[in-house]
Formats: sequence, C-alpha cells, structure tokens
Amino acid sequence: MSQPEIPKRFEPAQAEGRWYAHWMDKGYFRSVPDGREPYTVVIPPPNVTGVLHMGHMLNNTIQDVLVRRARMQGKNACWVPGTDHASIATEAKVVRLLGEQGIKKSAIGREEFLKHAFAWKEKYGGVILEQLKKLGASCDWDRTRFTMEPDLSEAVIDVFIDLHKKGLVYRGLRMVNWDPVALTAVSDEEVIHKEVNSKLYHVRYKVEGTADEWVTIATTRPETILGDTAVAVHPEDERYAHLKGKRVLVPLLNRSIPVIFDEYVEREFGTGALKVTPAHDVNDYELGKKHSLETIDILEPNGTLSAAAQLYVGEDRFIVRKKIAKELEAQGHLVKTEDIVNKVGTSERTDAVIEPRLSLQWFVKMGELAKPALDVVNEGRVKLHPQKFANTYKHWMENVRDWCISRQLWWGQRVPAWYNEHGDVAVCKTETEAITHFTAAKQSTNGITQDEDVMDTWFSSWLWPISVFDGFKDPENADIKYYYPTNDLVTAPEILFFWVARMIMAGMEYRQEVPFKNVYLTGIVRDKQGRKMSKSLGNSPDPLELIEKFGADGVRTGMLFSSPAGNDLPFDESLCEQGRNFSNKIWNAFRLVKGWSVDDRPQPASSAAAVVWMQSRVARSTTEIDQLFTQFRISEALMATYKLIWDDLCSWYLESIKTGFVKNADGEGVAEPIDRQTYNATVAIFEEVMKLLHPFMPFLSEEVWHLLRDRKAGEDIIVAAWPGSGNGDAKLEAEMQHAFDLTTAVRNLRNERGMSPREAFDVQAKGRAPMRAAVSALVNKLANVSAIAEVEKASEGSITFLVGTTEYAVDLGGNIDTEAEAKKAETELAHLRGFLASVEKKLSNERFVSGAPSQVLETERKKKADAEAKIKALEERLAVLK
Repeated sequence: MSQPEIPKRFEPAQAEGRWYAHWMDKGYFRSVPDGREPYTVVIPPPNVTGVLHMGHMLNNTIQDVLVRRARMQGKNACWVPGTDHASIATEAKVVRLLGEQGIKKSAIGREEFLKHAFAWKEKYGGVILEQLKKLGASCDWDRTRFTMEPDLSEAVIDVFIDLHKKGLVYRGLRMVNWDPVALTAVSDEEVIHKEVNSKLYHVRYKVEGTADEWVTIATTRPETILGDTAVAVHPEDERYAHLKGKRVLVPLLNRSIPVIFDEYVEREFGTGALKVTPAHDVNDYELGKKHSLETIDILEPNGTLSAAAQLYVGEDRFIVRKKIAKELEAQGHLVKTEDIVNKVGTSERTDAVIEPRLSLQWFVKMGELAKPALDVVNEGRVKLHPQKFANTYKHWMENVRDWCISRQLWWGQRVPAWYNEHGDVAVCKTETEAITHFTAAKQSTNGITQDEDVMDTWFSSWLWPISVFDGFKDPENADIKYYYPTNDLVTAPEILFFWVARMIMAGMEYRQEVPFKNVYLTGIVRDKQGRKMSKSLGNSPDPLELIEKFGADGVRTGMLFSSPAGNDLPFDESLCEQGRNFSNKIWNAFRLVKGWSVDDRPQPASSAAAVVWMQSRVARSTTEIDQLFTQFRISEALMATYKLIWDDLCSWYLESIKTGFVKNADGEGVAEPIDRQTYNATVAIFEEVMKLLHPFMPFLSEEVWHLLRDRKAGEDIIVAAWPGSGNGDAKLEAEMQHAFDLTTAVRNLRNERGMSPREAFDVQAKGRAPMRAAVSALVNKLANVSAIAEVEKASEGSITFLVGTTEYAVDLGGNIDTEAEAKKAETELAHLRGFLASVEKKLSNERFVSGAPSQVLETERKKKADAEAKIKALEERLAVLK
C-alpha cells in the first residue's frame, strides 16, 4: 500500500466514514467461536423507539473501549448489539401514529394493531443502532437481536411456562403501579418520582356514639377518604388507648369503620392517627390484609370515581379532590390545609400520576430466585464496579418483592394462559394444549380464550445474555457454550436491581452460572447545573451534532475525561473541545515527525538517552494502564494515556530529539536531518502509543498508524497486538525527570529576570548532579546551558535554586537582590517545614504505621527525607544570603 500525502489537518468526518467502512469490510467486528479466549459483552438493548442520547454515548463508549482493547489483546471479542421492544413506549407511539390517521386502537383489533406496530418497528426501529456506528461502536452487527423476534419471544414464553410449573409464577390480586392514561400496570422503574407543590388536608372523623369526640388524620389525597375502611393508631399511644374497640365515621358518608392498633403507625408523625384505604395505598393494603379489613376500590381504571365511592361517580380524581375539600370544609370536617412539597409518582411514558391499584395480575415469586443471585455477588463471582453498590444490591435482594410481570397492552409477548367459560386456567403455548389440559382435569373446554395481557418488557430482557446466543432454543449450541458467561456488563446504577439482578437470577436458574463476571456502573450525565440531561428540560445536546462538531474521537474522550465509575458526569461541551484539542496535538506531533529529513549520521548520546527514556515511559505507562483497566478505572486509564502522549511524548521527548536549524545554500534556515536510528525508534514509539490510544480514539489512531509507514493488507491497528507492559528503566526515568525539572527551573529563571533564551550560561551544581553525561547534555540542549559544573560552593553573586534535593546556582555577576531572594527562600522554607510536620505527624501515628501498606510507608518516609534535605539546603542558602 503506497503512502498517501499527509493532510495539514486531521479531518474526522472523512476518516470516520472511511475507516468504519474498512473495518466492516474486513470483518473485524465479526466473531465466531474458535480456539482463542472469548471476550463477550452484550449491549444493554436500547428501546427500539430510541434515538442516541448522552447516556447512550457514555455507556457505549465505555463498552467499545473494553471491546477494542480485548480484540488487540488477541481475544475473540464479541459485542452483541440489539434493541428492546419497549412495550409501553412503542405502543404509545403507534397509538399516536394511528390517531393521526383517525384510527383507534380498539377499532382495529389486536392482530391489525400488531401489523402496524411491526411495520413501524421495521421503518424506524434501527435508527439508534445506525447512530452507534457514528460513535465507532465495533459491535458484531451480524448478531443484532431484537427482544420480540420469534426465537427470543419463544424463549420468554417457555420461561413463563417453566416458572409456572415450578410454582414461581402465579396469578393474584395485588397492589400495582397503575397508569390511568396507558391503562396498564407499570414496573417500579417506569415510575418517575417528582417533587410537586401539594396540599396536606387535616380531616377529622367523629368517634361513633359520642357527642363531640373526633380523631384527626392528614392526607394529600382526600378523595380516597371514600374508600377508607379503618383508622389506625399505635398500640402504645396513650392518647388513643381509650378508643380500643371503638369505631369512627367516614366523613360525608357516615360509614362506620373500626379503630385498629398497629405498630406500623408512627406515634410522633402528625397526629399519630392514620386513615387506612386498602384499595389505594400499598402500606394500607398490607394493613388491610393483616387486620382483615374490607377493600373498597373507588377508582375506575381511567382514574374516574367508581360506583363504590357513592359520591362524585364518573368524575376525574383531581376534580373530585378540589370538590371534596370544599364539601369537607362545609360540613366541619376540614381542620386545616397546609401547603407542602412532596414526591408524586408519575408514569415515565405518559406523565400521568400513578395510582396504587388492586389488580389481578401475573407475578413471579422472587425470594427463591434472589438467594443464589445474592450469593454470587457476596462471593465475588459477580463483581460490581464501584464496590459501593454491593450494599445497595444486598439491601434490595434481602428485601425483594414479588415481580408483577403482566401488562395491559398488545405490543409484547402475550401471556401463555388460557381460560375456559368458568375461568379455569391452563398455562401452555397453544389452544390445543389448553384443551388437552382442561380435558385431563375434567374441566369445560367451552369458551376458551387466551389471556389478553402481555409480559413486562423486563421479562424478556432479563433473559438477554442467554437468549442472544439461543441458549433457550438449544442449551448446548456452540455459541452459548463458548460465549457464556459473558465478561463485562456496562450499565446504569438505576437498573441495578430491575435488570442486572434479574439477569443474574435467570443465569443461575437456567445455566447454573452467572451471566457476566463484572458489572461496570456508569454515572448519570448531568448538565453544568447538576440536572439530569433530558429532552423535557432541553439541556441535552444532540450527540450527532457533537460528533459533527468535535469528531467522534473528541466526543468519546470528552465523555471519559471526567466520568469515573459510579460518579455522575458533569458534562460540558468544553470536554469535547478538549478531546478535539488532544486530537490536534497528536496530529501536529505526528506531522512534525513525518516532516523530518533523515540521514545516516551517528546518533547523539542525548537522543539515545531520550529514546530509552521514552521506551521506558511507554512500558511503565502500559503497566499502569493495564492495572487501571483491571480495576475498571477507565477514565484514569484515559488520563494516563493522555499524559503519556501530551506530557512525555509531545512536550519532552520530541523536543529532546529534534534537531537544530542550519542555513542551506540559499541562506535559509532549515532543520538539520535527524539520524536514522532515532527516527526509526521514534516511529516505533509512536506506533506503541497509538495502540494504547486506539480503544479511546479509534479513528485518529488508525489514520496515524497507516500514515506512519507503509502497511500490508490486514496490518490495521484495530487488530494490532496490545503493547507489552514492563518495569522500564526507573533510574533513567528519575534522571530524566530531574533534567526536565532543571530545564523548567532554568527557563523560569530566564523569564523572571527577562533573560533571552538565546543567551547561554553555565549552571553550577553543588556536589554531584544526579544525571549521567548524556542526560546532562540534554539539559544543555533544552535549556541552552553551556555546561553544568559541579562545585563545592556557589560563586559569589549567584542565584541559587533547588531541583529535588540538589542545589543549583547561576552566576549573575553580582546582579542579585539578596533581600528579595532571602524573602523568597524564607517563604519556601516555611512551606517545607509545614509539609514536613504533616508527614511526621502521619508517621508518628501508630494506627497509620501498623495499617498502611509497606509501599505507602516507604513513600511517606521518602517524602520526609526529601523535605529534610531541601530544608537543610534552604537553611544554608539563607545563611549565605544574610
């Protein structure tokens, strides 16, 4: 492949399309089982209705970083993409679309509606996956799955039937989150709790059989008073002890209800008396069961009042709230009204206020499934990153509730339950099987109908790590045996229980093995004001516009610069700008190297030292980066790579080896040629650094890789070997760091005193400078120093300064302000003494010394020794100045 001309600027738009097409054409993302170690990631399937948002950007960037690195490590990397059918969201979109055409869902029936839904999915459902390609996601697109495709739907139905046979799926009347607009039960994770301005109504109930004795309660939902079946107080509350065996009258209805005594009631809260409405509050429902209370459901599914309410029948719940408050006041029951701020649950999809509602639904018994899923996290078979989420996970799993899995929708896997004319139930796949079941049970086979409900979307996605490899269709197929368990899952903490925990349950139940070994939990992407990014707030930038503006690599690194696991990401476009600036820095450094002329002159000793130093930095940085990846500190791995390139490669190494200028035949200043040995070593170093960069910035690194030297077909960085780690040359690195610090000190001295950088001068080192000759020669070059002379005592009229613990001096020929220098030294001395005191305090703490790792103690002792040496040198310097 002949080498193309190097453009002046890196053009992301051109490179991204070209290299992504090349990778696809070469099949680099494709994975089939072979003899290599597999590395498997399954994508958290985005909603089929979705478009790319900032959360997707962060999540999928991290997944791609992990997958690309594994691929370079020689593993068989398999990243499975796909989408979730998203029952409520998709059905709502299709209903809206039909409504615009004047078609009602109820008018066309289930089968016709599903045809429209599938047609919509085929037309719009793949948008988000195409958008992920713009980001550089290296998914195996041939493996793309959809939670409602036939094989995956079959798996959902089979699992429902299997769990029912095991007694883990049952049908029962339970309290659920009810969406009065979508007319369906919704899961806890589909309920958004918002702070709203509300009113707290203090209402009094007359004690039955008394002339003027009352019990006052407080409620934010006075309309539910019509469904009250008790008032509860604490058994040890002396204020109400006399009411044992008594009853009170429900306001407006004068219906007699008992006073019950239960430790659930908080005596200190409010009046210590609580209205109990078992049909419309989760806790009241539990109290009702415990005390055998009547359950009066006063609400219709659409949120209007039912006949059971007796008053305001057919009117909307919120209109009734205002009306009943006025009526309670008119009849002397309203004691007072307070303005409060409280949290109200709303539907994620329709924004309707959720009603707790008793409903006949299908549930999964979670206790038996939860235990092994808790054990594997406690035992470390599944590791959560960061570890702090393990306690949250444990709390949820130890307090798990049964899972409502039925939804009153049409888009989704239909519940495989059949009813005869008498309401007897058969759980099976087909009507034929249902007839067989009813016949065997000597039950009627007349009027057989299938359950109208579909299953919760999460009931399909909890099977995802198994079903994407057809592990239910054929539990022994080659894919499931090779790729399962997967390696790493990247997801958000808010679905740790709703999705992650349930996948672990399914994995243990159906494979007797965890579905993944590590769970990396991202933070939430927030704006500069700390608000979660959302469409409704209008504070979320369009990711594709960001990519167009800053390039995919700029956005990827921008997202990762400040997003440690589990911590929220305060996003600002300036982060992406920083990412783009990083791209430009690399491109300019690369162009500098490729612009050099090369000849066979001998390699200078200083260049040889710089090459060995940079090779050492790459080896040691690779070790550090590998360790950070192992600990899932992805942001820190990026920063280690960033510093290696920006500080070590660009700021010091290239400056250390670049040649000076000479005049050509025309008298023009041109760069001297660089020696071939240094040039070849520099190209090799650039290649290793690009490999480290590739997982984070795939497009730029591939572009630079191919322009560095001619490549054969298939020699692409995406499949190049990940750099080997190593200890490097610690002694040389220390010497070089000293040289760089000395160079900086000399440059600062020039700036402070207005000295020309072209004016060479000698530097005196008190005692021996801790640098070999080749490294000293580098200081001469970088700082324009004529020589570094080792002396016992600095000459009169010199200005002295410390680099590490070594004292240096520059003779200014007596042109020195001793008073100013002394003041500067005293300030530095005070700082050092304070620092030494803090280190000595730490080292005198027995608990710290006995508990700290040896490496930490060694570092603290070195800090102490260095501070003492610097203090000694400064004290001597002050003595001379004074």
